[in-house]
Amino acid sequence: MHPLRAVCLLGPTGSGKTGAALALARALPVTVVNYDSRQVYADFPIITAQPDEQERAACPHELYGFLPTSEAMTAARFAELTRAEITRAREQGRVPVLVGGTGLYLRALEQGLADIPPVPQEVRDWVLGRMEREGSAALHADLAKADPPTAARLHPNDTQRISRALEVFLGTGRPLSAWFADQKLGQTGVTLCKVGLSYTLRELEPGLEKRIGQMLALGAVDELRRAWEATPERSAPGYSGIGCAELLAHLLDGLDLDEACGLWFRNTRAYAKRQLTWFAKEQDVRWVRPEGLGRLPELVRAWEADTA
Repeated sequence: MHPLRAVCLLGPTGSGKTGAALALARALPVTVVNYDSRQVYADFPIITAQPDEQERAACPHELYGFLPTSEAMTAARFAELTRAEITRAREQGRVPVLVGGTGLYLRALEQGLADIPPVPQEVRDWVLGRMEREGSAALHADLAKADPPTAARLHPNDTQRISRALEVFLGTGRPLSAWFADQKLGQTGVTLCKVGLSYTLRELEPGLEKRIGQMLALGAVDELRRAWEATPERSAPGYSGIGCAELLAHLLDGLDLDEACGLWFRNTRAYAKRQLTWFAKEQDVRWVRPEGLGRLPELVRAWEADTA
């Protein structure tokens, strides 16, 4: 039996992955499958730059905007859902194309997950209580001491993953990065054709700033206000993404909107930088500059033929 196979477009935020996937859809029957940890949330289609209705009409799009703000997404659940979507696409005679930027999700799908023992509930409750009282920045500082590699890849606003990393450290006595180092390769049986969109951070910066302005024009502030009315809990997992935290500071703490947007841009830029570092370490990536995207269908056809 052939292993599950999928094309994976990877690259930092703002690198045009959605556009590249749609260009591929004009040449091949594809199903786009999200692997971005923020674009799973139903309340934030604008702030998380989910494909719009016109883009979704070009081909099937899966795993976008289905999760409530109050619910957390784990890498294990992501891998399970994505394997199901890859299988469904193949059964329909379509090429599954993963589009996103969450490196940990990609690792979970391709390499499997570390066999981490269950964390005692009292440890989880203690960490979550501290998060409520002291905020994510304080716990991120603790994580930087206990598990520097994990802290380096997490944004200080990422309450969900900071809490999880501290839970693992306190509950098992080992940092999360050490557990990941022990994971076995090939556990999930997913073979990926990884195509990376190659940009420098300097090339990305103008587009990142422009995109924030476009999100505001589309109603990002009202989008977040509606989400808060439905889920008025600042520690809810859906709010941990970049854009949400900064706009919450504007709505709830009185931060000037221009200052919030400036912070939003700086945090987005820092995130893009971390993504560039993460993806640069990925193995077997076919890197493509924007001017070379025209050869993407040919590249995918050749890979499909070689792995069928």
